[in-house]
Amino acid sequence: AAPAAGVSISLSSSNPAVATVPATVAIAAGASTASFTVTGVAIGTATIAASLNGTSTQSAALTVTARLAALASIVLNATSVVGGTNVIGTVALTAAAPAVGATVSLTAADPLVAPATVVVPAGATTATFIIETKIVTATTAGTVNGSYGGASASAPLSVTRPLVPTASFGVTGATETETCALANGGSTLNCTFNGSTSSGPSPIVFWDWTYGVTTMFSQTTTGPVLALPAVNCSIMPAAPFPAGTSWFPFTVTLRVRDSQGNASAVVTDNGARLFPNGTCGF
Repeated sequence: AAPAAGVSISLSSSNPAVATVPATVAIAAGASTASFTVTGVAIGTATIAASLNGTSTQSAALTVTARLAALASIVLNATSVVGGTNVIGTVALTAAAPAVGATVSLTAADPLVAPATVVVPAGATTATFIIETKIVTATTAGTVNGSYGGASASAPLSVTRPLVPTASFGVTGATETETCALANGGSTLNCTFNGSTSSGPSPIVFWDWTYGVTTMFSQTTTGPVLALPAVNCSIMPAAPFPAGTSWFPFTVTLRVRDSQGNASAVVTDNGARLFPNGTCGF
């Protein structure tokens, strides 16, 4: 044990460019041990020595390796967005990612949708990812969480309800989706447009539809469903079909209006098909 006055132990590093130590460490009276901090500075090796009165010396070898990367932070490009808006997130590491890259695990709960992982490329310290948000009826708080290298981080995101309605719809045919066929001698389409997934802060009262191939037809409904839309043969090019085809690309759009007079942006479906179905000269 150290005497009543305590003992001062001299410390040194054989390579201060690799590791440093304080000049001395004191062992308190009656104690036989004391701790001190060794700071790694750069990759390499060094010998850490301790000496009492310059006569009794002990040493230990130390190897300083590259710092292992861990997750340092998650930053989003917004802290509050309207539901249905995407947000860009950035993960940052404490050091460069290893040669195989760094796979950061991500989680988020409704109304946020996050990818399961984002990979920081080898040698990089950051990577971006997309957070999707769902439409909400009231302001909802969410959090994006991530983990890597034994560390975790999070970022808050508040999702607010839209100030104007949002249009959304689907096209279904008699036997499959995204398909319409001429019927009733070319006066109607045998398919249904369904805008019931549209939403807004106020009740939606009008659904404004347009649809066609060469000529666009318009129809407004007071309900979300338009069945057997009215048309005529001018909706598509005259017969015959272009070589190698049996249907025409068909476009449908929807704009909705609410009880307060607010109108949504127009959404478009360019992926539907129109079959003449033996009408209009085909």
